[in-house]
Parts: sequence; structure tokens; C-alpha cells
Amino acid sequence: QLEESGGGLVQPGGSLRLSCAAFGFNFDHSTIGWFRQAPGKQREGVSCFSVASGSANYADSVKGRFTISGDSAKNTVYLQMNNLKPEDTAVYYCAAESSMFSTCNYYGMDYWGSGTLVTVAS
Repeated sequence: QLEESGGGLVQPGGSLRLSCAAFGFNFDHSTIGWFRQAPGKQREGVSCFSVASGSANYADSVKGRFTISGDSAKNTVYLQMNNLKPEDTAVYYCAAESSMFSTCNYYGMDYWGSGTLVTVAS
């Protein structure tokens, strides 16, 4: 299971940190992805993180603004979001695949959280 937290309302240019707490599977051998879904749009990948290697990748739309990181002691992955824009408004989901080599393909993820809403508006 996965549980997201940290969403909320923030002004453009502001920051938020999302957390994804994992339970019930081998966190250290997994890959964690953050996805988002804006109203009327398809769910899209934001960032992908291999817990074992610490490697990460990002969608072009968030590169340089978002940073993903993990804490194995807490079985938690974070998404630090800086310089937020109105177009970042969406429900953010974390997902996990029980593989160290996942590319965070939407259809390959084994577990999904219920999402946390991020609203960027003045």
C-alpha cells in the first residue's frame, strides 16, 4: 500500500513537498513513480525513482523544478516541488513497482496511492 500526503493550495512560484509512505512490500527493491492527473486530462508520469540505486528521471515539464528522493529508514519517497506553476495543478499519485529496474510505465505499476490534490493559484 501507498499513502500520499503534502498536497494543498499554493501560489505560483511557491513550493510543496509531497510524501509517499510505503507499506507491505519490499521498499528497498522497488521503483517509485509520481504521476499526476489534471482535470480533463490523462494521467501522466512526473518522476521515477529507483530506491536501490537512487537514480531518478523527470518529465521535461518539471525538470529543474521538481526533485525526487527517498528515505529507506522511513520507507518514504518525497517529491519536492519548487517554482510551481498553475499548470502543475493536478491530483498527484505515487505508484510502486516491485522491481529495481522499472521505467515507471503506467501499466506496469503494482501499487497505487489514492492521490493528493495540488492546486497552484493566486
